[in-house]
Amino acid sequence: MTLTKADLIQKVYEQHELTKSQAAETVELFLDLAKKSLQEGDGLLISGFGKFNVKQKQARRGRNPQTGEEMILAPRKVVTFKPSGQLRKLVNGKE
Repeated sequence: MTLTKADLIQKVYEQHELTKSQAAETVELFLDLAKKSLQEGDGLLISGFGKFNVKQKQARRGRNPQTGEEMILAPRKVVTFKPSGQLRKLVNGKE
């Protein structure tokens, strides 16, 4: 099951003494700060969770899978995520 933003707001609401609107505002504020950081090209490090980075991809040759036509794909930025050692251990059930 995927944890949605609504689920996250509900969990913050249930686990802290906040109103539902305060929980929603808190989650939205965190997400806005994270987006701004990445938009400006800065990394986002959350200790014990992982690090989000923005990487620049160069232009490259590609192919349209439907037609097989070759094309040049424009340079772009992508967001990458590297989990922390702690998160990796938890996901793999080693802790």
